[in-house]
Amino acid sequence: MQTIGVIGAGQMGTGIAQTIAQNGLKVLLSDRDLSIAQGARDRIERALGKLVAKDKIEAADAEASLARITPTGELAPMAGAAMIIEAATEKEEIKQAIFENAGKVLAEDAILASNTSSIPITRMANWSPDPGRFIGLHFFNPVPVMGLIEVIPGLATAQDVTDRTIAFAKLLGKEVVLSQDEPGFVVNRILLPMINEAVFVLGQSTASMEDIDLGCRLGLNHPMGPLQLADFVGLDTCLDILRVIYRTTRDSKYRPAPLLVKYVEAGWLGRKTGRGFYDYSGDAPVPTR
Repeated sequence: MQTIGVIGAGQMGTGIAQTIAQNGLKVLLSDRDLSIAQGARDRIERALGKLVAKDKIEAADAEASLARITPTGELAPMAGAAMIIEAATEKEEIKQAIFENAGKVLAEDAILASNTSSIPITRMANWSPDPGRFIGLHFFNPVPVMGLIEVIPGLATAQDVTDRTIAFAKLLGKEVVLSQDEPGFVVNRILLPMINEAVFVLGQSTASMEDIDLGCRLGLNHPMGPLQLADFVGLDTCLDILRVIYRTTRDSKYRPAPLLVKYVEAGWLGRKTGRGFYDYSGDAPVPTR
């Protein structure tokens, strides 16, 4: 693989593009408007600059990595990519449109991959030109830092495609978890019910927000509490994943906590909006409940 296409220049797509470029591959980074993709490249430039300032990488390596990233507002240049990775928001209708458009330029032997964190791969493969070359490739945020990628073949995914995708993930220096195509896959199938239950505990006033997070940090030896983590992930993203798992399994244990729904309806989505379960407007986060 020499060139990879990334569709979606948000937080995840930007991190994926940076990681690929830092590992020696060319990246075509696309969004609905060229200015959005260019803005993502600018953020990557700043991120690489910080790594240079901290002596994590050499300045020449940062410049070489940035030179491998080409922003684009069109998908046509991706006709030469060995893999196209969709990294859009966790909304099926948006992903469907992306796969249908990407399929028009997908090279004959190229792989079409989705960075979905919960949506069934087998179902989405029906929107691709060849389900045998469609696969789930779930990165974790922040992509340049997190050491894991989940690889999820669908029912129709060819074994060669799975093998090539695992090899690609390892080329990026990541550990690989191979998951069957079940709702939420491995990590989110375990993580989101924990976050959701923490929100139920908060909503029932069993403990304060701070004590819930402190209890899980110290009692479970987690680096951050579940409510802090939800703010980091994005409360809207957490809700979207839970809804996908709930709709797919019809298991009531995945029913989203009403308080989580209320926070999302209020637009309190976590760190990205400056307020979620915590308020981030000051020097230190302050509980909002």
